[in-house]
Amino acid sequence: MKVLLLGSGGREHALAWKIAASPLVERFWCAPGNAGIAQEAECVPLDLTDHAAVIRFAKENAVDFVVVGPDNPLVAGMVDDLEAAGIKAFGPVKAAAQLEGSKGFTKDLCREFGIPTAAYERFTDAAAAKRYIAEKGAPIVVKADGLALGKGVVVAQTLDEANAAIDMMFGGGFGSAGSEVVVEEFLTGEEVSFFALCDGENALPLGSAQDHKRAFDGDEGPNTGGMGAYGPVPVFTEALAKSAMDDFVLPTLRAMKQRGAPFKGILYLGLMLTPQGPKLIEYNVRFGDPECQVLMLRLKSDLLPALIAARDGGLKTMNLRWSDEPALTVVMATRGYPGEYRKGSVIRGLDAANGDGVMVFHAGTAIRDGAVVANGGRVLNVSATGKTIAEARDRAYAAVAKIDWPEGFCRNDIGWRALQS
Repeated sequence: MKVLLLGSGGREHALAWKIAASPLVERFWCAPGNAGIAQEAECVPLDLTDHAAVIRFAKENAVDFVVVGPDNPLVAGMVDDLEAAGIKAFGPVKAAAQLEGSKGFTKDLCREFGIPTAAYERFTDAAAAKRYIAEKGAPIVVKADGLALGKGVVVAQTLDEANAAIDMMFGGGFGSAGSEVVVEEFLTGEEVSFFALCDGENALPLGSAQDHKRAFDGDEGPNTGGMGAYGPVPVFTEALAKSAMDDFVLPTLRAMKQRGAPFKGILYLGLMLTPQGPKLIEYNVRFGDPECQVLMLRLKSDLLPALIAARDGGLKTMNLRWSDEPALTVVMATRGYPGEYRKGSVIRGLDAANGDGVMVFHAGTAIRDGAVVANGGRVLNVSATGKTIAEARDRAYAAVAKIDWPEGFCRNDIGWRALQS
């Protein structure tokens, strides 16, 4: 098969690494890719907002299957356009991708179909939102309705913080993503990510992981796109995994089918394990980043047939094999992230870091004058497996120590919840 992967992040490097290992693959491209992905696929400089250019490339190269990695192209209807052009693609169509593209859409779906989630209201007017916040009190959560690079959520501890978030979002802080906001109940508990591969009717569980959203140790600092992850999550029992499928994934598939937009692709549940049971924080419609890196390290089966089965409606008879060993990934980011940061710093020591149960996935890298340089905020995902989470953590941080990149930083406590329990 000839396969095209779309994206350029750490998630896409992990997917490229697994897809490239498939015996089904005859030729493999990634657009636009990064320095690490270039070791697995031919990188092509396509603009993913230009759907016509992607379709033209796919047709000219007789691509058999396209895997869409990031959220933005999915929400923008990339799969719809590829399929309309006769090109098979993995991922939800635009109408189904609203589960991530609009938080208000998701909350209304949960309310209509009885899917457990936090109490909420939707607002297009700042004054009305502030009145609701004053009535409910703090802490409270303010969310931009649309996509905001994983940063469109403010967990406000005070009324002043909540009102400031409202002013920021309606003031254009997240562009059009903040033209509507969702204000919702603050939930307490432990947060877990759960993933399922879906074909419109059937779903195959892929397991759990736990992301670390805050920039600094001890869950301090601003929210980021994710500073590390591990999985599976010890507190996420078999009973909770069954609840994730029975109370969230399968009802969502039934709801989307009823709405005329069957969901095919990856359904990612952000769950809060509250004292009253799990509640949905959000849906994503693609693999998590950095959770994907953890899942791909643990997956023993060929990924590509499973992705094809999801697109073709054939998951009912599909099974996947998983390693019993946990995996953990540490994100190395450019100093200043998630605020302002400088691109172009040279990264050395990557070859020394790989091996001995360790895989360094590239997120924001490029090749310049023969050297690997930082080309984004989150730059490397230093990932490892081990017999225990502690062993995976120790391997990952030993590899981090071998990477010579003074302009980078990472959290030093990835996996802390699992290790203290």
